Amino acid sequence: MAGERVLVVDDNPQNLKLARVLLEAEGYQVQGAVDAAQAEHALAGFDARLVLMDLQLPDLDGLELTRRLKADPRHAGRKVVALTAYAMKGDRERALAAGCDGYLSKPIDSELFLRTVAEMLKG
Repeated sequence: MAGERVLVVDDNPQNLKLARVLLEAEGYQVQGAVDAAQAEHALAGFDARLVLMDLQLPDLDGLELTRRLKADPRHAGRKVVALTAYAMKGDRERALAAGCDGYLSKPIDSELFLRTVAEMLKG
């Protein structure tokens, strides 16, 4: 879905850059944020339909930020996909229980990553 807006929330500059390069190559408009405060600020001015959410953020973890977004009517219809390098047993279930619509583990598998983004934006 070229032209769709995607917010990538990740405190690791390399992960943020990789996600941006992959997404922009597919024609997506991409905004990055390194923490929850930046993400909330970005969403106020950049109407992203999809948020790719790192679960390990420095200020407020991605699960709590997802809960806040999903509880706020201003973000109704916005999809959130969890991204985590610490894929432990039960993490997928915790992410989905917090309101995430999908789950991806790092390191990023570019094919799966792009397929997941496209599927989230299609529905």
